[in-house]
Amino acid sequence: MPATTLDLRETPPPERHPKIHNAFEALASGETLRIINDHEPKPLFYELQAEVDAFDAANYQCEQDGPRKYVADLPKQ
Repeated sequence: MPATTLDLRETPPPERHPKIHNAFEALASGETLRIINDHEPKPLFYELQAEVDAFDAANYQCEQDGPRKYVADLPKQ
């Protein structure tokens, strides 16, 4: 069960990554941040993988749940 869920579909694009980073930093080790987005968050995945040591890239999951709804789980080591 994710510790935090952020629905970003109504958030302006320039505000999304800072909001995600802040929520991810607030997680405890072993928790997961779930984001709901209007596109597949591959650029975010690569950003976290390159810049955030605590991001558990091996257990990242993303599923499309409609034409403009993607649900991604961002686990923290």
